[in-house]
Amino acid sequence: MSDARTLALIGELLALPAETAWVEFKENNTDAEMIGKRISALSNAARLADKPFAYLLWGVRDADHAAIGTAFEPTSAKQQGQPLELWLAQRLQPAVVFDFKAVDYHGVRLVLLEIPAATNSPVEFDRQAHIRIGSATPKLSDHPERLKALWARLQPYAWEAGIAAQFLNGDAVLERLDYAVYFDLTGQSLPDNRAGIFEKLAADGLIQADVGGYWNITNLGAVLFARRLTDFPPTIARKAIRFVAYDGLGRADVVTHRRDVQRGYAAGFSELVDYIDGLIPRNEYIGKAFRQQQPLYPAIAIRELAANALIHQDMTIRGTGPLVEMFKDRLEITNPGQPLVQPERFLDFPPRSRNEALAALMRRMRLCEEQGTGIDKVLVAVELHQLPPPDFRVEGEAVRAVLYAPRRFAEMTPQERVRACYQHAALKHVSGQRMTNASLRERMGIDPQNAAQASAIIKLALGQVLIRPADAAHPRAGYVPFWA
Repeated sequence: MSDARTLALIGELLALPAETAWVEFKENNTDAEMIGKRISALSNAARLADKPFAYLLWGVRDADHAAIGTAFEPTSAKQQGQPLELWLAQRLQPAVVFDFKAVDYHGVRLVLLEIPAATNSPVEFDRQAHIRIGSATPKLSDHPERLKALWARLQPYAWEAGIAAQFLNGDAVLERLDYAVYFDLTGQSLPDNRAGIFEKLAADGLIQADVGGYWNITNLGAVLFARRLTDFPPTIARKAIRFVAYDGLGRADVVTHRRDVQRGYAAGFSELVDYIDGLIPRNEYIGKAFRQQQPLYPAIAIRELAANALIHQDMTIRGTGPLVEMFKDRLEITNPGQPLVQPERFLDFPPRSRNEALAALMRRMRLCEEQGTGIDKVLVAVELHQLPPPDFRVEGEAVRAVLYAPRRFAEMTPQERVRACYQHAALKHVSGQRMTNASLRERMGIDPQNAAQASAIIKLALGQVLIRPADAAHPRAGYVPFWA
């Protein structure tokens, strides 16, 4: 928190007609237990009031809220032999990144404690959550109606609403965000004045008003529209999409191309897809009249999988972001975070995302599919080109989608054949049809006289309980996925 912002903030706090549930004044009361309970109470109260922070300000007279100064020294204060800040941090759950700041406010020494609002669960001190009601700080459990209301506020809290850059003037906001791309992709006319620009950016949660006429850029605004992600803290900068191409089949091979897309996702997404498309080898075939070139991987499959990686990543995992890797025989797209839906159900489950605001805005900008049909499009494109089935898998704390280069049926492994069978049955089912031996032969490029090969694959898929007969009494009725 900059000195200028701190002074402006204190001025606004002192101008309040009275203390609020998320603002409290003290003169010299520095009791550690009191501070711990107030952090819990104020943090919870700030979330209830839809405020990003709560504040405890020392050096203010209670009677008239005049700034008179304080002798409180939080950095040197101790409790039970420990530094005060460490003692407090050990007793707060979940962890709270509070910040003490001593300030010379017009010749008077004040101490400001900035407390972030509760995010995932009520903040507890010594395993007890508190809340502010007037000037009292009771246990939250004694007020079930407020506890219920707080949980209702906590549920929609999302990473996107966090602050990526704080206390910026208007020029700095427009320098960091590519606002022209925002208006272009959302189909809105660019306002003819700055006030109109800021109003639109704030309405979509890309910025929010700070004190003193300044602005904050939210995580959503930064990750989508940053001119340079490196202009923001590492929590944002490390979310850049990375592309790596290898001259071989593994990561130990020579890296031929490497690119970190430093623009925000909205501005950099098409740039990345075009860059990958330019590097993908082409297969040449003879059409009706001319030789034509076809990329190894369908463009729509790359686009949808890359968009899914952006939307469904767990933004709270630090130090990593979406990764696209191209090998000689495959393309791998990885995003951090455990999936909210099991990979084998990506096709039929309604879309779910940790980052609803990000997903909604990307859909508005038509950077990804709108009806939860992205995986459908990937599988349709793969089947149309008779490629090996894509593989969706969980690896540690990440989800990886793998597109494979063309291979003949004879070169596919038994497990790949079974996976293709399951995906084909699922795709048929969601389109109101049933998989048959004939449809599987067509999907796999098997000659009609080799129908026994398709039957063998179906038998393996039945044995692994990935598919089942659509009608047990009529074997020729076709097959459906196990969850149908």
